[in-house]
Amino acid sequence: MKQPRAWQRMLSGRRLDLLDPSPLDIEVEDIARGLSFQARWNGQTRGEYPYSVAEHSLLVEDLFHRLYPRVAARWRLAALLHDAPEFVIGDMISPVKSAVGPGYKALDDRLMAAIHLRFGLPATLPAEVKKKIKRADRISAWMEAVQIAGFDEIEANRIFGKPDSTLVDGMEIRLRPPADVREEFLVRFGRLLTLT
Repeated sequence: MKQPRAWQRMLSGRRLDLLDPSPLDIEVEDIARGLSFQARWNGQTRGEYPYSVAEHSLLVEDLFHRLYPRVAARWRLAALLHDAPEFVIGDMISPVKSAVGPGYKALDDRLMAAIHLRFGLPATLPAEVKKKIKRADRISAWMEAVQIAGFDEIEANRIFGKPDSTLVDGMEIRLRPPADVREEFLVRFGRLLTLT
């Protein structure tokens, strides 16, 4: 029986095998483009533009750096890329990921390993680094929930945990055109890559 197609053609010309991804088929421009068009919160956010995974990734990296200002640049790069597999598999809210089951996580893990290797990171991040990135990710989710996704603070505190107000005070989520977000993502990526 013929196997179903499991690859996707990227605008860079690469063919990325989603079931057996090669680091050689990963290009940051493809990641930035895909993430800049992926809407977080299933598009259920206020504003004229969707809040993209690329914008979220920039926020998580910023929060990660604020939380851990002395951390190595390579781990900041890992924070920026923490949702990078979503450039091809899309963004699913946590309840859907749970319903899909372990197959989604296995696919995500394979793609993440290829992405990490492509950019000089270990295929699997150290547990302590993952924990720190997850902390920044949860703070980002709280900010998004309260500022653009319609949650009140009590509900957001219960679901995501209340962040230290000194960390998030004055930080405002700005919704921008995908091209602007993509450009900022690429600039930040380039800067972090040169520091690693």
